Amino acid sequence: MSGTAPALALEDITCRFAARDGGEGYTAVANTTLTVAAGEFVSVVGPTGCGKSTLLNIAAGLLAPSHGRVSVFGTPLTAADGVNRRAGYMFQADALMPWRTGIDNVVAGLEFRGVPRAEAVPRGQEWLRRVGLAGFGDRYPHQMSGGMRKRLALAQTLILSPDILLMDEPFSALDVQTRQLMENELLALWSEDRKSVLFITHDLEEAIALSDRVIVLSAGPGTRPIGDFKVELPRPRDVSEIRMTPGFLALHREIWAAMKEEVLKAYERQKAA
Repeated sequence: MSGTAPALALEDITCRFAARDGGEGYTAVANTTLTVAAGEFVSVVGPTGCGKSTLLNIAAGLLAPSHGRVSVFGTPLTAADGVNRRAGYMFQADALMPWRTGIDNVVAGLEFRGVPRAEAVPRGQEWLRRVGLAGFGDRYPHQMSGGMRKRLALAQTLILSPDILLMDEPFSALDVQTRQLMENELLALWSEDRKSVLFITHDLEEAIALSDRVIVLSAGPGTRPIGDFKVELPRPRDVSEIRMTPGFLALHREIWAAMKEEVLKAYERQKAA
């Protein structure tokens, strides 16, 4: 893809937060550059509290950097643009509306964009089928399991056909078995049209199993990338099976060697706080 602008580029990003008492403030991210190519699945890992979600919010246009710039397919994303309209955002917590049924949650984005309900509902039903929820469109979120709600949120995001998918630890609250099912579901859907994905996780195994590249961040404050690892494991992948392969284990050892010191730094800082 030589000569092609990346789907998402964060260039020399610094993000500072002012202190409430007028003090020095806090620099969450400093001088960070990362890119996601068109069709690439990139995961970002790092210690707890290192600013992973801050970077994702900047990529989404929900937070303006103090310095640096964001580009989407070569076009700068500015404060005047507001949110990144070529991206879909899947949050860690459910972003479902509890008063709306499953089908009404899925089609909400289409209806907000002015798509007639007669057109939106069949498209929503097709997406419910694709995420394994055919027949559950009349249920409310509280009537669904955690895994079902995540499937619903995935359909809600993908029905809008975003060019970039931003995911903030979307499966972290699920049990191990359901989590692996959802990871495989995500890979199956992603493989159909290869959207660009920026995936935030604290789970190194998850990052390797899903991704084309894994970016490692340092401990905060002033988080920055300290490693960029290419994942050359064959696709399609089953996330439970791929974790047992020699290539996966070797890459896990290599990335953990880069992460370990930063994780320990973050742990000691939290203990001292």
